[in-house]
Amino acid sequence: MDVGRSLTMVVIRQADLAGADASAVGAAAREYLRQTEQEKAERGLSPSLAGDALLPRSYQDEVDDPRKAYEGCRVLVAEVDHEVVGVVVVKPHGEGAEIKRLWAAPHLRGRGISSALLDAAIAEHSGTDVLRLSVWDWRTGAIRLYESRGVRAGAVVGRARPIALFPALGVDGSTGIGSAVLTRESGVGRSQP
Repeated sequence: MDVGRSLTMVVIRQADLAGADASAVGAAAREYLRQTEQEKAERGLSPSLAGDALLPRSYQDEVDDPRKAYEGCRVLVAEVDHEVVGVVVVKPHGEGAEIKRLWAAPHLRGRGISSALLDAAIAEHSGTDVLRLSVWDWRTGAIRLYESRGVRAGAVVGRARPIALFPALGVDGSTGIGSAVLTRESGVGRSQP
């Protein structure tokens, strides 16, 4: 794919984790999770991963066997020129769902891939009572994307698609990951650890 020119067309579709997409989704999960662990290490929140060290076991399963790790989840991929360039994983959560992973190939960021995946996830879950997400507070690009969809800390985005972003304090008092749960009935956010 020539990254110097504009993207042809982004196709969002259900991932085939029992077949052709398992390897690409596993590779995307690996890149996403290694980046996350590196960012956490830079902030003193976890030990650094040396070289090609394995991820923590709870994450390594997503790389080795995404079909098993994401069982019961809705996994969508973004494809450009028949190449998987993005993934969103949405997990059922109580009365609704939670966006667990949202990733786009680093060399294609800023070209609408994450936007298309997020929009697809929101559209697919527009009838649920709760759609939850969380984000590390230093991921300003992701926060800008969520804010571009009207997401604010503890705010509801439309009555048909509740979704929230809520910065919280880490265990050590530092800012870090946070989330909020919003329901259509109340429209009130409740922070979740």
